[in-house]
Amino acid sequence: MSVISSGRAAWAGLLLAVAWLSPICTLRAADADTAQRQAFMQAYAAAQAGDVQWHTLAAGLTDYPLYPYLEAAALEHDLRRLDQSTVEAYLRRYPDWLPADDLRRDFLLELARRQDWSGFSAMYRQGLGDTLACDALQAKLSRGEALDFDADLATLWTRAALPSSCDPVLRAAQAQGLLTAARLWARIDDAAAAGQGGTVAALAGWLPADQAAGAQAIALALRDPAAAVGAASKWPDASRYRQAATLALTQLARRQASSADQTWQDLQGRFAFSVEQRNQVLHALALFHATDFDDHALAGLVALPAAAQSEATRAWRARVALARQSWPAVLAAIEAMPESERQDGEWRYFRARALAATGHETEAREDYAGLADQATFFGFLAADQVRQPYALCPATLATDPQRERDLLANPGLRRAFELYAVDLPAYARREWTRALRGSDEASKRVAAKLANQRGWYDRAVFTYNSGDALQLYDLRFPLASQDGLVVQAREAGIYPPWAYGILRAESAWMSDARSGADARGLMQLLPSTAARVAKSNGLPWGGAQSLYDPDVNIVLGTRYLAQVAARFDGSPWLASAAYNAGPNRVAQWIAARGGLAPDIFVATIPYKETREYVARVMAFSVIYDWRLHGDAVPLSIRMNAIGQPYAVPDAQTPRTAVTCPAPTPAPAATQSPVG
Repeated sequence: MSVISSGRAAWAGLLLAVAWLSPICTLRAADADTAQRQAFMQAYAAAQAGDVQWHTLAAGLTDYPLYPYLEAAALEHDLRRLDQSTVEAYLRRYPDWLPADDLRRDFLLELARRQDWSGFSAMYRQGLGDTLACDALQAKLSRGEALDFDADLATLWTRAALPSSCDPVLRAAQAQGLLTAARLWARIDDAAAAGQGGTVAALAGWLPADQAAGAQAIALALRDPAAAVGAASKWPDASRYRQAATLALTQLARRQASSADQTWQDLQGRFAFSVEQRNQVLHALALFHATDFDDHALAGLVALPAAAQSEATRAWRARVALARQSWPAVLAAIEAMPESERQDGEWRYFRARALAATGHETEAREDYAGLADQATFFGFLAADQVRQPYALCPATLATDPQRERDLLANPGLRRAFELYAVDLPAYARREWTRALRGSDEASKRVAAKLANQRGWYDRAVFTYNSGDALQLYDLRFPLASQDGLVVQAREAGIYPPWAYGILRAESAWMSDARSGADARGLMQLLPSTAARVAKSNGLPWGGAQSLYDPDVNIVLGTRYLAQVAARFDGSPWLASAAYNAGPNRVAQWIAARGGLAPDIFVATIPYKETREYVARVMAFSVIYDWRLHGDAVPLSIRMNAIGQPYAVPDAQTPRTAVTCPAPTPAPAATQSPVG
């Protein structure tokens, strides 16, 4: 045997040995990763709680990529007792880390609380937010330095509202004579435009005495428009009082359109309103009479001067006509829209609907067919009208091994993936954003695919949101079997694709999502609602924090969906509206317009957010149906008539085929329902 052949034989034997050993090595590596992650999570919880044993729990983690997060958590817990040198030592060790940024910001707030302005100035950097910017100006004042409006206050002055740390700075600026009447009025106007009556009232006190009353009138108009219009009969016909009266009337129209009508008639003779002010009031009156579906709403919208119209008033002209099922008026309303608005999928659909209702069947079918190639709520409805298959043309992200390797070598992105793996998604998103800052679109798309492979689904949802990426359905609409949604939906008695649609619309797969109303987790449940659902279903309840656990959230979320649907004859589209706006509100709308067909009823929902939410959820449910089964139950079957019992789809339910490719790309304006 030659040396070469012997060498080859030896190499082949080594490769065979490696082949046998590699699964074992892979398992050992996975076990090591799991062990390190578990150790980190235990140490992190201890550090956050101020338990000094975190050091012991973190033994062996000094080379773990997230170790600096442990130190930062311990320091954050002891913030009130820390000395500056300890913080600065951490910042020197990890100057470019997110925990260092947070520690700097939080310790600066602590130094400001201590009024240690010397230490504060040594650590402060610009760009840390308005609170610390004003604290920095307090530090400047503590040194006996005067404020400079352009250098110190000009940017802050454009804010409609400022934090309390700015109060002493503004008082000093006023004492220095920097807050001139012109500057005060500029900020009052900005605050008024933002609806910040409190800011207006606070600034009014610094105006000259002969101007303060006008500012207070503006503040009153924002805070209590009914009281303002009552007081307006005693106001002089001066510029600032006309501004206050205009604000009060537009605010009152939103709350009580009928009362605002009479007040408008009374005040027109008292104030010499400008054309712009008159149009503001007329716009508000017409719009909010429309959302109330008043008897004269349509006539008011038709008569509205062109300069007083907006996209909202033009759309509401069509919605009121739809509510009346006055099809010629629907056509007239849509024709009165600019071309860009008429091309929206909603108005393309209802134009076809109106054409069919007025006997123009051929033109209606052409319009439906032209819209039916769109993978949207209105595209699916149009396809049902002409019995066409749904047009869903899935794309696949091209493989790019080199780009993947480059991304996986990015320390920030590796930290992001690891933070997600140890259930710190908020930090993971921040590391993700920083790591990909300045990256090209191709790199962001590949990174989102890598995240998806790791079970981090929301990155794809937020990344693939425009252009051809909208066709990456497998990534944009994940099927996370490990969360048990299909099983839980079936046990709750609801159709799994609908439950998926709700989840996708509510949280975009962010398991730690939390709304301003305190709705939490994948299906955005309020803790109080979740507690009631758990009790009524005999399920365990682990408190509000447990809603961030996908398993818990989905079990309770599907049961709550079933309860809401039961109130509306099982109807998924009405239950979707109730999930967003509340069951009582939907019941009120049904009492007022319950005889309308489902598609028209959706168009007449007064809340824009809820209208779009229902369209989004129902479109998502079609896409998820296709993802699960390869075809879909028609949207027209899902949208049962109000008062008609809804049957959860089964093997006998008719289904619509899905074809690819779509004949034409969707206009941008029609993409939003499935974004």
